[in-house]
This record gives sequence, C-alpha cells and structure tokens, in this order.
Amino acid sequence: MRSLAPGIKLITSFSRDSWYRFFILILTFVFYTTYHLSRKPISIVKSQLHRNCSNVIHPADLNITDNDTWCDWAPFDKNNYQNLFGVLDNCFLVAYAIGMFFSGMFGERLPLRYYLSSGMILSGLFTVLFGLGFYWQIHSLWYYCLVQALNGLVQTTGWPAVVACVGNWFGKGKRGFIMGIWNSHTSVGNILGSLIAGVYVSSSWGLSFIVPGIIIASAGVICFLFLVESKSHMLDIWGICLFVHSVEQEPLLRNSSSNEEIFSTNTSTAVEPEEDHTEAISFCGALRIPGVVEFSLCLLFAKLVSYTFLYWLPLYIANVAHFDPKEAGDLSTLFDVGGIVGGILAGLISDYSGGRATTCCAMLIIAAPMLFLYNKIGQNGLPTTIGMLLWCGALVNGPYALITTAVSADLGTHECLRGNSRALSTVTAIIDGTGSIGAAIGPLLAGLISPTGWNNVFYMLIAADVLACLLLSRLVYKEVRGWCGYTTRQRG
Repeated sequence: MRSLAPGIKLITSFSRDSWYRFFILILTFVFYTTYHLSRKPISIVKSQLHRNCSNVIHPADLNITDNDTWCDWAPFDKNNYQNLFGVLDNCFLVAYAIGMFFSGMFGERLPLRYYLSSGMILSGLFTVLFGLGFYWQIHSLWYYCLVQALNGLVQTTGWPAVVACVGNWFGKGKRGFIMGIWNSHTSVGNILGSLIAGVYVSSSWGLSFIVPGIIIASAGVICFLFLVESKSHMLDIWGICLFVHSVEQEPLLRNSSSNEEIFSTNTSTAVEPEEDHTEAISFCGALRIPGVVEFSLCLLFAKLVSYTFLYWLPLYIANVAHFDPKEAGDLSTLFDVGGIVGGILAGLISDYSGGRATTCCAMLIIAAPMLFLYNKIGQNGLPTTIGMLLWCGALVNGPYALITTAVSADLGTHECLRGNSRALSTVTAIIDGTGSIGAAIGPLLAGLISPTGWNNVFYMLIAADVLACLLLSRLVYKEVRGWCGYTTRQRG
C-alpha cells in the first residue's frame, strides 16, 4: 500500500476547525498590518516636508528667496515646524483616543465583518486624500489636520474588531504565545509602511500615502468577502449547507407529509442558530472587571513611549546621525523588528509563568536604562545603532503588545463575567482607548520638548516607563503572592 506524501499527511492531520482558526488568524493579521501600514508614512515624510535646503541642489530656473527653506513644503517651512508636526500627529491620535472608547461599544452591537471592512475602506480614502495634497498643491495646515482627525476616527474600528474575532476563535490555552506571534502585525505594518513610504519620499511624497491607502482599502474588500467573526457563525454556515444538501437529495415531487418530515429531522433542528441572549456589557461594568483600570493606565504610559518612537524616530535618526530621509526610515524599521521578538517573548514568558503583570513590569524596568543608553551611545557607529534599536524595540513594544492582546483577551473573558462573551470588544476598546491617550500625549510632548534638545525627550520617555511600572505594582504583588502559595481573601 502506497503511503501518502509527508506534506499531505501534515495537511490532513489538522481538523477542519483548526484550518478555519488558522485562516482567521492569518486574515486578521493581514487586516491590522494594513492599519499600521497606513499610519506609518507620516513619520517617514516628516523629514522631507522640512529639511536643510542649503544642502539641496536647486533648479537653475527657480527664483529662491530663502536658501534654507526653498525645498520645504509649506506650511511646514517655518521655524516652529516641530510644533506643527506635533499638532498634526495629535489630530490623528486625539481623534483615535476619543473614538476608541465608543468603538468597542459599536463593535459589540454591530456585525464585525461590516464594521471592520467599512473602517478599512474609509481609512484608505482618508490616507489617499492626505497624499493627494501633494498633487493638488495644498498648503493649508487645516486640510491635513482634518484628514488626519477623520482618519483617526475610522481607524478605531480596527483593534477592538480584530481582537474580538481572535478571542472568539481561540481559548485561553497558550493565548500569550499565539497572540504574541499574531501581534507582530503591528511591527510588520510599521516596517512595510516605512519601506513603502521610503520608496517615494524623496521623489513624490504623495505616493507614500496613496499606495498604503489603496492597500488598506483593498484589504477592506477582502474582509467583506471572507471574514467569519466567530466559530458559532461558521457552525451556522455548516448547518445551512447540510440542510440545503439534504433538501437537494430529496425528490422534487413529494407529498406534504414528506415535506413535514424534512423539516422535522434532526438536521433541521441542529442547524438552528444559537442565539446569544446575554446583553452587551456597559462601559462602567467593564471598568469593574479586576485589572482593567491598572492595565489601562499602564498602557497609557507604555503606548506614550511606543508611539513617540513610531512618529519621531526617523526624524531623530536623520537629525542626530545625519542620514537622508530614506536611510533614516529604513533604519527605524529595526525598532519594529525588535518589537516582533519582544512581543513573542512576552507572550511565551507570561504563558509559562502565569504572570502577565510581572512580565510587563520586568520588561519595562529593563527598558528604562536601555533608553538612556540609546540616547547616549546609540549613534556611535552603525553596529551600535542597530543593536540598541533592536533591544529598545523589544523592551518597549513587548509589554505594549502583551497588554493589548493576551491581557485584553483575558480580561474580556474574565470569570466574573459568568460566560458573557460580549464583553471582549468593549474591554479591548477601554484598554486601548486609554493607551491611545498616551499615544496622543507622547508625540505632542516630543514636538514641544525636542526644540530644547533630544536629551529632554528621552528623559520624558524614561519617566513614562517608570510610571508604567508603578501602576502595575499591586497586580505584581498579587501574582508574586500567588506563586508563594498565598491566596487572596474573598471579600463580602
């Protein structure tokens, strides 16, 4: 008897349910990759919107009035360009933070497939509109701020929806490891966004936005065509297919009694969809889940650090190490490469130890001195720069990735909810929405502080890191007591 090829044996060893889980994991990974891919171009283009024009060869037929700003893009050709960049970032991030608190509640009450696909298509539209400002010769700050704010609002559809989808398909076993790998979509999106934007930044920066906008809009169409938001929906589809198949097998001319038999069979009974009679959790109800407040506030400061790097790292590298915009953008991707490794390690360690808060706190403690070292010696040669960017990326993004994925999923399915599965999106939105406040504050503070020197920016980031650690101290104490064999006394 001939044996099957090893590859076929491997494929057939997985159940149909396993294949659907894998498909959903890949699909949601791609979707949120495009979200971050469309956010990244602004950080790459900043160094092109304002640069040292005295080092740029100008066309012979161009009448120059100011040798230092002739190649800059108005209105970012002023001396306060860093503040203007901070305002531009904040328009996106403040709108994102405000919208996130409402997005989770909408996500619990609307079909996730429609909600997610419409969000991606609209986000693609606003990203393209920003890039069209280059071709339409728009020099109004209000135009770019409005487009960024609208884009920030529609981008809030992404995170609660994809986390809810993954949480619906995967249980708690090895959740940290699975979601640690899955959460690398954030860093992969940042890397791809940097590389795509870097291709066009020096020649035609409008395409740095238009191409990512088209990509995320296309992903929205794919989402509408293929996303299945939970296992129960797939069971309904399987049941309908079985029912249709059973009807097709029956002769067309049957008497009424036979027809009654068809609809009274076990198949028809089994395919009736199971209705979820639990009500969606309220905002205050989600806040009362143990750990939600602490992790939300911790993420505020952790995301402050991460998003400051996201929006300002290429400009910092260009200014301090004197790389051109494309080289600075390419080098900044190493921070996200480190973030991929850090997210996976955080998930593995927290799964093995059972201490989500302790894992986050330990990485944040180590991150503080690493940020100090990066600012002091990070530009002393290319090997040092690469090594420091990888280390900082792992330690900064590791806790951020763990909180926004495995921790959010754990809290959204907490035992105190007594089986209510409709809390996941709301809890995720509260945690990420609070974190997004920090994401809005960080780049704004960087824009205000950077004119006084980059050292002060890094002191601000280190202080935020320390505060994030302190906010987890109660949960760390509780986890350590659990490891030591102590149990928490029940109140009431």
